[in-house]
Amino acid sequence: MFFKRFFDEKLAQVSYLVGCQVSGEALVIDPSRSLEPYVSAASADGLRITQVTETHIHADFVSGARELAQLTGARLLLSAEGGSEWQYDYAHGAGAELLRDGSCFQLGKVQIDVLHVPGHTPEHLAFLVTDTPAASEPMGAFTGDFLFVGDVGRPDLLERAAGQAGTMEIGARRLFHSVQRFRLLPDYLQIWPGHGAGSACGKMLGAMPQSTLGYEKRFNWAFAIDDEEEFVRAVLTGQPDPPRYFAEMKRINQSGPRMLGAIRRPPRLPVGKLAELLEGGTLVVDTRPAADYAVGAIPGTLNIPLGRSFTTWAGWLIPYDQDFVLIVDDHRTQRVEEAVRDLAGIGLDRVIAYCGTEVVEAWRTARGQLQTIGSIAASEVGEAAASERAALVDVRSFEEWSAGHLPGARNLPLGELDQRLAEVPRDKLVIVHCHSGARAAIAASLLLSRGISQIRQYSGGFGEWSSAGRAVER
Repeated sequence: MFFKRFFDEKLAQVSYLVGCQVSGEALVIDPSRSLEPYVSAASADGLRITQVTETHIHADFVSGARELAQLTGARLLLSAEGGSEWQYDYAHGAGAELLRDGSCFQLGKVQIDVLHVPGHTPEHLAFLVTDTPAASEPMGAFTGDFLFVGDVGRPDLLERAAGQAGTMEIGARRLFHSVQRFRLLPDYLQIWPGHGAGSACGKMLGAMPQSTLGYEKRFNWAFAIDDEEEFVRAVLTGQPDPPRYFAEMKRINQSGPRMLGAIRRPPRLPVGKLAELLEGGTLVVDTRPAADYAVGAIPGTLNIPLGRSFTTWAGWLIPYDQDFVLIVDDHRTQRVEEAVRDLAGIGLDRVIAYCGTEVVEAWRTARGQLQTIGSIAASEVGEAAASERAALVDVRSFEEWSAGHLPGARNLPLGELDQRLAEVPRDKLVIVHCHSGARAAIAASLLLSRGISQIRQYSGGFGEWSSAGRAVER
């Protein structure tokens, strides 16, 4: 049996290629929208992709299942569980074969058995894999967002992200019973999850790429709770804020993502054209590091650095119904393609053009002015707040703020900031901070782009403040 794991570091998302080396057939599970890695990996090992499937309707990235099946001529296998509201709208038109609890299909000499494990979502499936030439029992399970290393999939997303009122508790109870069902499987079963540490699909995901069911039974909190009521309380407590774009992903993946084709480099925008677009209201996203943006940026632009958190904050802050332009360091190999691919992975396809980073200096030359973001030291923060000449804005999550914050700081989480601008005073200095500076830098650029000009960033943030022993409110 052939096995290969693909990991998207920015989304902490995992997909898999499984192959039968006897028949040359291959199955891809939970593919992302970037298809080339799967096709290349299969070809390099003399395999052909004959089947494509996914564990559930994803909320954190755009699925590439339908497009990969069409590209390779593979069978598309999708869940038929979850009831009428949780069917794939495009399944019939795409010629998909529907899977239910107890379904079984072959990949040459590799057998795949299907289990319905609702909770994270109503239609969620897990796939048990048996390498039949060597064994008569499954060796492992692809668990998607049901079971992670150290955690289970959160059951609150349908309500908190997709607006399906009343589904959190129902999902939590279903998840409890799915865990109890999985408990009956053998301890040696390998667990291949759909996410690793850093994903917002759980609250305490481990960084190890895989586990065994026996290990999870001993050390995963979800298996330690035998009482359903206690499990429901525990699984719904402390879940991180779901990014706003999760609701959009659910809609896209259920109705059917549009066919993207190859990731293409957008046209390069002449320097003079950028000013015209900005004046016309076009969003311009500057992907340079926060430190570079702080010392000189084109007014009106939004800074989302092209790093590990790029897709997360792009999904929070870039509207899905608008065209936008990127500023990217195109002197670095493949950076433009990387940015466009990352954005396409969460359905942000409306990149109409890009500018190289030299556009910033060209703007200074032509217009004589760039905006800057001033910093402020911890000693000045307390003094400014005490004198009421400044407002402290903490852009961390509500859970982080509740656990401890600077005295007098108001909580406006970064993902909600654009919708809560009315709560940001315009008649005094605004000091933004987070835990260590990354979110505060994005927040400062957002406030400046919305015309709030009296901004200072406390880069040390709550981490520096609390470690120095300064006063903390809870």
